[in-house]
Amino acid sequence: MYPRCVEILENVPLAPYTTFRIGGPARWFAEASNEEELLEVVLFAGQKQAPLFVLGGGSNLLVSDAGFPGVVVRMAMKGIEARQDGDAALFAVAAGEEWDGFVHYAVQQNCAGIECLAGIPGTVGGTPVQNVGAYGQEVAETITQVQALDLDAVEFVDLSPQQCRFQYRRSIFNSTARGRYIVTQVQYRLQPGGAPKIAYADLKKHFSGHSGAPTLCEVYDAVREIRHGKGMLLVEGEEDCRSAGSFFKNPVIPQEQLPAIAAALAVAVDAVPRYPAAEGRVKLPAAWLLEKAGFHKGFFLGQAGISSRHTLALINRGAATAADIAALRDRIVAEVEAKFGVHLQPEPVCVG
Repeated sequence: MYPRCVEILENVPLAPYTTFRIGGPARWFAEASNEEELLEVVLFAGQKQAPLFVLGGGSNLLVSDAGFPGVVVRMAMKGIEARQDGDAALFAVAAGEEWDGFVHYAVQQNCAGIECLAGIPGTVGGTPVQNVGAYGQEVAETITQVQALDLDAVEFVDLSPQQCRFQYRRSIFNSTARGRYIVTQVQYRLQPGGAPKIAYADLKKHFSGHSGAPTLCEVYDAVREIRHGKGMLLVEGEEDCRSAGSFFKNPVIPQEQLPAIAAALAVAVDAVPRYPAAEGRVKLPAAWLLEKAGFHKGFFLGQAGISSRHTLALINRGAATAADIAALRDRIVAEVEAKFGVHLQPEPVCVG
């Protein structure tokens, strides 16, 4: 029996709901604008004994050409609630809010903590899943609570940052508890009047001739400009806009692996770029690995390609299928592993 308040559609193409503009139809499709509607869709999926997939902004998805054989629920929950907490400002933001829109709102309120995360596509509900980060910031630094629907207990719960177990591009939502929770709201603790974080070289270069300290709004604009220059800002109509952003995670490896990588390129170990990581490990730039393996900007394989402005962005050149993107992905992963012994992990979620 269909839910009474939510319209359930059948055989809805998913491509228009993804930034890749790729994907077959969902067997059933619904939008949930509040908790009650979300529960109805969940119960509908249970009645149909069908798999359930939660769709946010569609910016981190590669949907199968065959589509999804179950129920897709698009999170349409909106709203931002702000309140003071001592010297800090707490923002409770609904999962369906556009992430970049919230970042813009926060900097306009002169609240620091997420200004370097400007221009990242997607919705607020997706940010704790991957512990979204860029230019020296990640959301784990500001998240104080995640509200979610626990599908095991079929009840709404509040999860602390400790319970979310945030790591680099990782949380319980995409690892140990994958598929158990649907994020409905995220609370961020930001600093009114705080100074913007200018840690990355790109930002330092951008403001090198700047007179005085840049404002949060100026940093927001600068990050979007830098991302645009690298083809990492999704602008409708631009050739490189049909992508899922950075397709591969920066791999974290044992330091003992560095000599073998250097030897593969006949260079000194010091010539291998890396950054410190936890437990004595190091993080390698995935873009550097791709370029050294021969996958340069503008490389293409049929209708799938690499952005002309950013090595990590795989793009739909116009008529690519999910199979085309997967073929390019698999070729890159195989050749990087063969050359360097490093296995790249894709960031986008594969659906269907």
